[in-house]
Amino acid sequence: MSKAKPHILIAGGGIGGMCVAAALLQRGFEVDVYEQADELREIGAGIQISPNGNRALDSIGAFETLRQLSCKSESKEVRLWNTGKAWKLFDLGPLAVRRYGYPYLTVYRPDLLKSVTDAVMRQNPGAVHLNSKTTGFVEKDGKIHLSLENGQTVVGDALIGCDGVNSTVRRSTANDSPPEYAKMMIWRGVIPLQALPARMQASMAVNWIGPNGHVVHYPLRDGEIMNLAATIEKPEWDEAAWSAEGTKKQCHEDYAGWHDDVHTLIDAAPRLLKWAYLVRKPLPRYSYGRATLLGDACHPTLPFLAQGAVMALEDGVVLARCLEKYGDVFEAFQAYERARLERDNRMVAGATDMISRFHNQDYRDPVKADEFIGREWSGDAVAERYEWLFTYDCDTAPI
Repeated sequence: MSKAKPHILIAGGGIGGMCVAAALLQRGFEVDVYEQADELREIGAGIQISPNGNRALDSIGAFETLRQLSCKSESKEVRLWNTGKAWKLFDLGPLAVRRYGYPYLTVYRPDLLKSVTDAVMRQNPGAVHLNSKTTGFVEKDGKIHLSLENGQTVVGDALIGCDGVNSTVRRSTANDSPPEYAKMMIWRGVIPLQALPARMQASMAVNWIGPNGHVVHYPLRDGEIMNLAATIEKPEWDEAAWSAEGTKKQCHEDYAGWHDDVHTLIDAAPRLLKWAYLVRKPLPRYSYGRATLLGDACHPTLPFLAQGAVMALEDGVVLARCLEKYGDVFEAFQAYERARLERDNRMVAGATDMISRFHNQDYRDPVKADEFIGREWSGDAVAERYEWLFTYDCDTAPI
């Protein structure tokens, strides 16, 4: 008689939690997801999903749904913050598909969450429990006893913490220092495409790079809307919460001296939210007994390689593969760490390293800017930074 598969509890119903839940359900595991919110929702903002992330989405049956909702940006370029001089970057269209097997998509975050959630609901609609905030857990008698804020205690064979940068599961396991402000913040806005001049409506991802900040914009939902994500260095964060409503006046002031197109984007945004970037020190391990961590709970990252959500997707598929292959929770979690920890930490370090390319004082001088961009944003330099990311296959990576 074959041994019964472990019952897996998942704390957090975001992108990573839903991905690993879908991957486990595919493999016949009993899964319960506990989400603190009263509905599954994401902030209305854009996100970039590179070929390696789309490969993971395809693995759980979510890629085709998302592709129909996404926007296929055909190219990407960098522009100098004050003059608007442009340099073309890697091809994001047919060449990416030929080279990596999957496209590079710009996606509306709520659509991404819906796609991975639907992959769960198709298999077991009862697997997701809302209004179920995790407050802690204990391991006893070979089981995980997970406590919820509503007073309920649920029992399973293993726990996966997918509960974000302020993870309760991480606090109960790694017990390390809390997240720190990275001395940078981001302005987010979603702009109706028709509110922009025709010349700014192209199906293109654009990075404006400058001395102390950068601005990214790209179309979403097949060109219906434009995503605005503007990062600026700020020594202090003066809001009570880590996110807050902002004003156009504040945003214009942060980008004083930048090209008129940047200010056109700011003016066209119906609403602007500002968020603090939070970082944590890398963990030496993800797993503690019958509990492990996934996504932002174990490796929050700056978004400068556009790999934050992609890491969680890869983690989810690989962790499900490990649990299927090894059966034993402890052995599976050790294999998951071996497969993911080094790659995840390299991705986090790579994103941090990108700060010097997005924000550089040489951009104040047109001659130095030309030299720096020619060196750091050349085709060879970009390929070296991204090739190892895009070619990764979560379905076949050694475990």
